[in-house]
Amino acid sequence: MDTSDLILSLATNAPPVKRLRPPLVRALGWLLLAVVIMGLMTLSHGLRPQFAERMHERIFAINMISSLLTGVLATIATFFVSLPDRSHRWLLLPAPSLLIWLSTIGYQCFAGWVPVPPGAVTVEAASGCLATLVLTSLPLSLLMLAMLRYAALLRPTSVILMGSLAVSAITGTALSMFHPLDATAMILGWNLGTAVLFLAGAAVFSRKLERGAV
Repeated sequence: MDTSDLILSLATNAPPVKRLRPPLVRALGWLLLAVVIMGLMTLSHGLRPQFAERMHERIFAINMISSLLTGVLATIATFFVSLPDRSHRWLLLPAPSLLIWLSTIGYQCFAGWVPVPPGAVTVEAASGCLATLVLTSLPLSLLMLAMLRYAALLRPTSVILMGSLAVSAITGTALSMFHPLDATAMILGWNLGTAVLFLAGAAVFSRKLERGAV
């Protein structure tokens, strides 16, 4: 078959391709689900004691706002950078809020350390915190993976790492809303440890995707 005829045949018989929605629309859809999950968590667990009073504390309020803003900006950056025609500079979008979030965590730990009274950290408290983390992060991670499955092989490292940061920040916000202890190794472990685990797992997974694409 002549090359021109082959091209014409393929173009004629090719099924229509469903275009992806704009990245900002998909990011807002994912964030809407995050709001729903956090709302369900509020109904299930209730806010931490004296949450309204704590929000009047400057460091705590900055921590909450910066972690939530990091999640929102990282989500937007994830969906934009997943497209091959978009600049890698989108990866810098959540950088300022991320630095503020991490600095407030460190400040709470080292400058405003609050001793943990005996028996305050129990198996029940730890398991409840873990359940909150899993129930928040797992559905968000699965949904983001489903929404980005067509872009995973194009920019696997950038997309997966930024998506993991988005899930980690949203999860950190939820834990700050429901977990009763502040400025302890446990809270620091949940906020930083969760992010590190997500990013480390994403890095390993992205290398496997790259090897599979070769």
